Amino acid sequence: MYGRHPTILIFFFLLLSVGEYLYLPGAWPRLSTFHKVLGFFSIISPYWFLYLAAYRDPGIITPATHSKYMSHYPYDFALFHPGQVCRTCNLIKPARSKHCAVCNRCVAKMDHHCVFINTCVGYENQGYFILLLLTTAWLTTYGAYLGLGLITENIQARHPGWRLFKPSSFSWHDYLVLLTFGIQDDVGMGSVTMLALMTTPLVWGLLGYHMYLIYCGTTTNESMKWQDWKLEMDDGFAFKRALPRDRAKDPRWEASWTRWPVESVQVLVRTDDGSFPEAGDHAPGVGDWERVWHLRDVENLYDLGFRDNLVDVFIPGYSFRDETVTDEERGRRSKKPKQTRASAVVDAAT
Repeated sequence: MYGRHPTILIFFFLLLSVGEYLYLPGAWPRLSTFHKVLGFFSIISPYWFLYLAAYRDPGIITPATHSKYMSHYPYDFALFHPGQVCRTCNLIKPARSKHCAVCNRCVAKMDHHCVFINTCVGYENQGYFILLLLTTAWLTTYGAYLGLGLITENIQARHPGWRLFKPSSFSWHDYLVLLTFGIQDDVGMGSVTMLALMTTPLVWGLLGYHMYLIYCGTTTNESMKWQDWKLEMDDGFAFKRALPRDRAKDPRWEASWTRWPVESVQVLVRTDDGSFPEAGDHAPGVGDWERVWHLRDVENLYDLGFRDNLVDVFIPGYSFRDETVTDEERGRRSKKPKQTRASAVVDAAT
């Protein structure tokens, strides 16, 4: 019951198919050519992106692909640290990866395991998942819009004064009775229209949340990690200090080159009692430790700005820099201010 199985995926597929089977016989003959053409593409798009999101490799980390995903992102020394090994896969965890307990495999840039596609949303299929949400939201919105128009036509054929937005000349009793009549005139089309009308805000809300995460340069998994850090900061147990820009990477644990245009310039640690880390604790970084009280005081390494964040999602494998990187490029930050985004992610997640 808690393992990976396609039950919800099949349910989602049937929800689309059965809904269209009930909706289209009564609605299709009454549509104009324009709406038939637009409706055709609106109907097939969710199926296509559902297939791509569900059956494309989400970014499974194996010995053959390990070096590839190690070179995608540098470690930020806050959420992800070099040297961590997956106890199940026995591989060094690339930055932004996570082992999925449902799929029993490590996934690059793990966002979450989605039961609607019966797989993880990760580096390779996140763009298709966003497009699935977008096309599904558009389908339910468009279907509700057309259906309400047809229901209105059903009612106005017998009561010309009726409007979708209640006229003042109608009591609420009469208005609702006639609305029920319009729905029952074609039960299949009317019921699916009401279902689409009720589910549309949910789909748009989920899409909006994931677009907000992209804007913030984070994932669902990472937003939960930032929430844990916020609790540590509230208690005064979080500290940071600078990382040297000319830091030599240990080739045993880190890739010597990544396609990401920036490197971490800070390290974030926690202590059990709120005291400053001791000098001999071998934590990376240079200089004095500074207590961190707010997420806005910690920079998110993986936020390059909304445009580049979208590029990272929709163009897997895109390299933001050449393989030859100068010392001046190492540690260069985006000019776009990002001080409050981590806090906003936590607020949205909670």
